[in-house]
Amino acid sequence: MSPPAQPGVPGGRGSKGPPARKLLCMCSLSLCLTYLCYSLMGGTGPAALRSPAALPGSAAPGAPRSPTALPVTVAPRSPASPPGSPGAPAPSAAPPRASNGSREGAEGTWLRTRLAPGEVITAQSGAFERDPQESSTTDEELSRAGSPGSRGGGGSSTTPDYGEKRLPQALIIGVKKGGTRALLEAIRAHPDVRAVGTEPHFFDRNYEKGLEWYRNVMPKTLEGQITMEKTPSYFVTNEAPRRIHSMAKDTKLIVVVRNPVTRAISDYTQTLSKKPEIPTFEVLAFKNRTLGLIDASWSAIRIGIYALHLENWLQYFPLSQILFVSGERLITDPAGEMAKVQDFLGLKRIVTEKHFYFNKTKGFPCLKKPEDSSAPRCLGKSKGRTHPKIDPDVIHRLRKFYKPFNVMFYQMTGQDFQWEQEESDK
Repeated sequence: MSPPAQPGVPGGRGSKGPPARKLLCMCSLSLCLTYLCYSLMGGTGPAALRSPAALPGSAAPGAPRSPTALPVTVAPRSPASPPGSPGAPAPSAAPPRASNGSREGAEGTWLRTRLAPGEVITAQSGAFERDPQESSTTDEELSRAGSPGSRGGGGSSTTPDYGEKRLPQALIIGVKKGGTRALLEAIRAHPDVRAVGTEPHFFDRNYEKGLEWYRNVMPKTLEGQITMEKTPSYFVTNEAPRRIHSMAKDTKLIVVVRNPVTRAISDYTQTLSKKPEIPTFEVLAFKNRTLGLIDASWSAIRIGIYALHLENWLQYFPLSQILFVSGERLITDPAGEMAKVQDFLGLKRIVTEKHFYFNKTKGFPCLKKPEDSSAPRCLGKSKGRTHPKIDPDVIHRLRKFYKPFNVMFYQMTGQDFQWEQEESDK
């Protein structure tokens, strides 16, 4: 062992350099190795060393708070946390409460959407199972979509696999169980549209992966073609408007809306098909059935408060950049709704009534190619499920709950979707 350096004599006998300099060299080497590892694993330089971006439940700087002064009182949400860094991890949500006399014990924990600070609503409850065509994207599927040589799940099968991967110019942002899959499949029949088939969930779940990851998930497009994607949970995710605006403030947004009562039942039906043991719709819909107090913290109910979510989007995008598609008319008059979509996107009206065939068994239109005689292509078995029978009194109470929100939504959009008229005709 070398004798220690003499006190007070820098670089004395046996010394291998000042401790501070050795420490600095070691730290620099460590950082270089870490940077290299991140680069090899697909990082994007210094940005890859930052903390992961906030998940949907995290507060973000500049993210507007959700409106609370609405005409009908809804179940209280968790208090918003102070604005923090986009890289801050989401705080843990409060434990689920047991309802007052209506959902005690285990039933009270089913399908409760625990609202995280800074979030309008959780994009998808952990109790909701994967649906192959609704909120279904897995990391494996996105990896395949973004892999070299992948077509990215794009549009027309006749489109050559060359061009460039671009960030989307248009997004279908909602709503879940509103008809987003039907719209996506219909617009993909247009030769000037290329859309990824899986749901990237970039602006709610994968934002920390960065725009280059998002771009790589997209299909290749030629000059003049439009790149699109659909993720229905964006509409109810508080951070999504700001993040999309940050990507491109001229992005065109499409929202498929549906009678919120029917939508809630459809949402529940999807879950019931995966979890037959869940409580009844009637139990989940109320905080207290005796008092008739609707539980708006349940995602199936809260998603349908469209005015609440739209107000958040209008703080970043003008109404002229948002198209609202009627989920009902998408079934009864698909060609008419698709004409509006194509006009909104600046496309020639190529997808017309010749592309649709009404399937009486499923109860909605199927796509067909007008140039050949092949069988129409319908959506999978997860679409068009038979709804369970719901207590008429529960439906009546839900209609009364949603009515003021619907009226506000009509006023905000300048469109009357006539959901109340539709209900009175039944």
